[in-house]
Amino acid sequence: MTIEPMISAADEKQEVPGLRALTQDWLGAIGEDPDREGLLKTPHRVAKAWGFLTAGYHKSLQEAVGDAVFAADGSEMVIVKDIEFYSMCEHHMLPFYGRAHIAYIPDGKILGLSKFARIVDLYSRRLQVQERITTQVADAVQELLAPKGVAVMMEGVHLCMAMRGVQKQNSSTSTSAMRGLFKSDARTRAEFMSAVQGTLRGR
Repeated sequence: MTIEPMISAADEKQEVPGLRALTQDWLGAIGEDPDREGLLKTPHRVAKAWGFLTAGYHKSLQEAVGDAVFAADGSEMVIVKDIEFYSMCEHHMLPFYGRAHIAYIPDGKILGLSKFARIVDLYSRRLQVQERITTQVADAVQELLAPKGVAVMMEGVHLCMAMRGVQKQNSSTSTSAMRGLFKSDARTRAEFMSAVQGTLRGR
């Protein structure tokens, strides 16, 4: 007989609907006993955790940045480096994580600096591949600011490679997306790449 743990209404609202029962079935499928003491609340914890990990599905770009777009003079490069990201691989549903670096050249509008992290979170908190997040972040900055150029570089470690498959714990993946001057002007692109040199493993 399945033992139902006590879950508060507030905690239950943070769950992905239906995921608690699916997790209980999953535990049984891998040979575990969902009713043993250590696992009694695991289905709830998983359903709640996945509500957080996939929150990007339920928020728009405008909601993520709010009213943080401002008119401003100047056209010097702005770089926001080392934005931590955590996501879930859509192929194996295992984590990948790393750092994002974003640059843009303003053309009359700037964005509050903390919002770049919000944009990265918006697209990371979904089932993803690193290549897609990189492109989505670049396109989002382009859409919001219409700048003279946008550059995004992401460095990630993928546990689907480290924990299973080829089991290469020291590998990392770099992806980039260039828009405007960063794509058309080699010197602008080189300035950005020089500023963000180094990999996650090299820190």
